[in-house]
Amino acid sequence: MENPYKILVVDDENDILEFIEYNLKKEGYEVFLAHNGQEALEVGRKVKPDMVLLDVMMPVMDGIEACKQMKADKDFAKSFIVFLTARAEEYSEIAGFNAGADDYISKPIKPRVLLSRLSAILRRKHKEVVESKLKVGDLVIDREQFMVYKKDVKIQLARKEFELLFLLAGKPGKVFTRSYILEKVWGDEVLVVDRTIDVHIRKIREKIGDDYIGTVKGVGYKFEL
Repeated sequence: MENPYKILVVDDENDILEFIEYNLKKEGYEVFLAHNGQEALEVGRKVKPDMVLLDVMMPVMDGIEACKQMKADKDFAKSFIVFLTARAEEYSEIAGFNAGADDYISKPIKPRVLLSRLSAILRRKHKEVVESKLKVGDLVIDREQFMVYKKDVKIQLARKEFELLFLLAGKPGKVFTRSYILEKVWGDEVLVVDRTIDVHIRKIREKIGDDYIGTVKGVGYKFEL
């Protein structure tokens, strides 16, 4: 069974790399391996993966720093970044989202859960066929480049920040509930919590300004012109 997607798996434990590689190759994915963040950057720049499965705690360069660098690198512009982590602390999760992570998968990894989650994320990638540019007020949101322009100044957002802004800006004034945002941006099969939305909204406001996204207390958010 062939699969068109390339996945880069990054972990410093060989048994985990081999386990994930075996299960992904059974599904037909093209798999690439790296043992730390620095090696992942080098491999990823060559293969331009559709997805990076990235361990948090690694030598040489950890997952958080690697994720930050990937988000600023054009060779990873269309890569989903999913953290593999056994760390359940809230600060670790928020640090990951701040770095630009799209999702988390907890260790120990269960093959069926892993494959289901990856399939759901990649389906969303495949269905990303929408208008290439959205112009609202003094913002231009370019879907092809995953870039936002404010008065011709480029603003780089993490993937989920971009998708969230694109959703809200597509219908200025409309109030989007938290449940609707979670469904449209993260999908039904991805486990996230309400604070995930809050973290992403805060990061968007830091980058484009506080005047664009309004909070509707107890309901959700809306884009304001």
